[in-house]
Amino acid sequence: MNKIFSIIVAGSILLPGYVFSQKKHDKPQVSAAELKKLAAAVQASPDSLSFHEEYIKGGGADNPAVVAQYQKWMKMFPKNPHVPFAIANAYLDEESPKAKPYLDKVVAIDPKYAEAWEGLWIDAQRWGQFTQGVEYLRRATEADPKNGGYAFYYAESMRESDPAKHEAMILDVAKRFPDSERGAQALYWLAARGKGNDYKIKIFELLKNSYDPAKFNWSSSGMSSYYHLLISTDPVKAMTLAADMATKGSDDNQNWLRNTANAASYALAKSLIAEGKGAAALEQLKGVNMPWYTSSREDVVLLKTQAYALTNKAAAYDSLRVQFQKIPAVKLYEGLLAYGKELGKSADQVAKDTWQVLQDSSKQATEFSLRNYFTNQPSAIADYKGKVVLLTYWFPGCGPCRGEFPHFENVIRKFKGQAVDYVGINIVSGQNDYVLPFLKGSGYSFTPLEDVEGRNKGNLNNRGAAPVNFLLDQQGRIIFSNFRIDGGNEDLLELMINLVLKRQA
Repeated sequence: MNKIFSIIVAGSILLPGYVFSQKKHDKPQVSAAELKKLAAAVQASPDSLSFHEEYIKGGGADNPAVVAQYQKWMKMFPKNPHVPFAIANAYLDEESPKAKPYLDKVVAIDPKYAEAWEGLWIDAQRWGQFTQGVEYLRRATEADPKNGGYAFYYAESMRESDPAKHEAMILDVAKRFPDSERGAQALYWLAARGKGNDYKIKIFELLKNSYDPAKFNWSSSGMSSYYHLLISTDPVKAMTLAADMATKGSDDNQNWLRNTANAASYALAKSLIAEGKGAAALEQLKGVNMPWYTSSREDVVLLKTQAYALTNKAAAYDSLRVQFQKIPAVKLYEGLLAYGKELGKSADQVAKDTWQVLQDSSKQATEFSLRNYFTNQPSAIADYKGKVVLLTYWFPGCGPCRGEFPHFENVIRKFKGQAVDYVGINIVSGQNDYVLPFLKGSGYSFTPLEDVEGRNKGNLNNRGAAPVNFLLDQQGRIIFSNFRIDGGNEDLLELMINLVLKRQA
């Protein structure tokens, strides 16, 4: 069973705003007699992973009797790698730290067992052993060079350490795997994470021409991102793209028809604003609604603000302050600075005006008392009074969380020595053994707290998902929530922290 999907969203580009919750596993419910039959089937055919899976499902991977049985089988079949892999695979599925010793046994028996190297790579991410994980991934690609997933993720692992090599390897993956979703995914991620609109457009076009969006899900998803990029840069081209996608015969046709109409309205509104017809432009934009997770939503807000500004710059400025509180974005704040300057306001005055709106809409965060992994003592919001707090819900098995952490860290380090703190609440106590090693291995600086299942979270409710993020002010009030940070918007988190830090409540 290939588990490559379990880490697909490590960079948060599966679906924008996508969050994970831990998998729930049903308790085994088979009789002792039935379990004995399942064990006999495994012993008769130890190479059959399906028999192993049925046995472990029936008895439970954490059942001492099942664990003891596997110890016996590993002695009985010392050269059979499938035996330790079977129980390792069960622990990987549960995101359990118990998987690694068994995976080590597999590759010791058979160094060409690609799925075991894959498992070691996935497990290494949860320990914070990223460099070691890359080596495991390299071994997986050597063991199975025809696997597009291994090739893609190995190439992706070069992104930060060697950008030029990363680009070359990604383009090679797309060339070598023209019939694989991983090839389409490679180009999508290259475009989405690329620097500069011209580069993004070039790669999105390559994706569209190389992987038919009607056949490849990653190409179809990529065209959605491409459309939202084009809305502000070339709305007519966005309209053409949407109209073409609407002919693909997919389940998403109605959405693409709406996208076509939205792009047409956006393009017309821009023309009307250029002609000084603000009211007509606003009428065109009435029905234009973009998904909350797209940058084009910000573009629509800015275009509406331009229309307002044709007749009343002060009203446009006030409207944009309110929108920034709802949709924090650097582009919106830059708009505030521009309109503020036209109204004779300094950058400091714009910050004060913005803070007033943020403060007026803030709410005191629901108190908690959670165990601090470092001290083994309870920590509460009150302990952070006087500090701006970035609070994130996470768990070691959460790929999107691990994808977001480096970007949090890049920003938080800019505030070293200032009254800013960084807290991560682990929502999966079953993964406690990973937590401190993960922090040590990764070098991340957040203070880890352990969540308590069933507690009243009030307005700090993550609804069982991760990552979910909040920014609290010095008085423990929620100023920002439900935001995501990646390589393209680290400046947003920096802006949010500065707005709070410089305005003592």
